[in-house]
This record gives sequence, C-alpha cells and structure tokens, in this order.
Amino acid sequence: MWAILAASIVGVGIFFERLWSTQRSKVLPRAFVDRIRALVAKGKVNEALLLCEENGSSIALIIASALRAFEHSTSRADIKEAVEEVGAREIAHMDRNVEIVGTVATISPLLGLLGTVVGMIQVFRNFVEAYASGAVGPDTFAQGIWQALITTAYGLTVAIPMLLLYRVLLDRTNKLVLEMEEDAMAIVNLLEDGRRAAKARPPVTEPKPVAPEVTP
Repeated sequence: MWAILAASIVGVGIFFERLWSTQRSKVLPRAFVDRIRALVAKGKVNEALLLCEENGSSIALIIASALRAFEHSTSRADIKEAVEEVGAREIAHMDRNVEIVGTVATISPLLGLLGTVVGMIQVFRNFVEAYASGAVGPDTFAQGIWQALITTAYGLTVAIPMLLLYRVLLDRTNKLVLEMEEDAMAIVNLLEDGRRAAKARPPVTEPKPVAPEVTP
C-alpha cells in the first residue's frame, strides 16, 4: 500500500505539472497567432519572424521554422518538412512524462493484487499454525482475507482516477497539436499565396525621361 501511495503522489504531481506546462498561453496563444497571420498576409515576413523569435511558444517556434524555410527555399515541400520537423520536437516536449501517469494507472491494481496475494499467503500460513495448535475458527480466515483484499481495493481506487487523468492529458495534448498543425499550415498557405501574387504582379516600369525642347 505504501508503494501504491507513492505511485499515486507521483502521478498526481506529473498531472498538474503537465497542465501547467501545456497551458494555451504557453503553447498556442491565439492573439499571437492572429497577429502573425495578419503580418504574413501583408507580406511582412521579417517582422513576423522577429516576433516569433521573441515569443518562444511552441507555435511560435513552428511558424518561425516555416518563415525561415520560406526565405531560403522556393519549394512548398521544403517548408512543410521544416514545419513537421520542429512540430515533432514540440509534440515530444508536450508529451513528456505523460506516460508516467498512464503507467501509474496500470501498475496500481497490479500492486494491489500483489498485496492481496501476499496477504493470502499469510492467511494460509496462519491457518496451518492455528490448525496445528487446534485453535481453528471462522475468524482465522475471515480476518486475514478482508485485510488482504484491502490492497486490491486501494489499488483500484488509485488506478481509476489515474486512468481518467491520463486520458485528460492525452486529449488536451491532441487538441493542441491539431490546432498547431492547422495554424502552421495556414501560415504556409499565406506564404504561398503571397509568392504567387508577387509572381503574377506585372513589373513596374519607370517612365522614360523627356528630353527638354531646344529652341533656336
């Protein structure tokens, strides 16, 4: 039971740490994304890149990789590859230690079952000793069995909430990842639209200087 208690403390601690680390304001600030999108739509790529480098959120790092790739490459595939590379690294950072909560949910009932098995071994050993001394009674089994089953109940009491917390973290991370992918691809599309618009724009020709008239 002490092992189950220690595992539950670790699981709850990691749950709250992940909630703090994956706050929307730290991972995907909506006002910042809207501002970057407006700058890119106006063709202010350098200004948008500077803001991304100053922000430091996960979505800022992903968008910054797209803007750098846009400056050095003309291929959409290269831009998308840069976004996916940085995105995978940020997703791994968001998923860090989440599996520990799932592990606690998995091992807690097993630890409880182990405690019950050990308790039952003790019950039968006490029964053998009581039988040898001729003091066998109903309480010989009853008391030992309910004490042994306590660990299983305790393990399940910890495992069920931990499983729910684990699912909450997974759903939270998946939603943030999906939104980041959509925002990153929206920026890539804006960059492509700006590039196509620049190519389709006719070149600006300067007017030829008019020679002054010479009077005789």
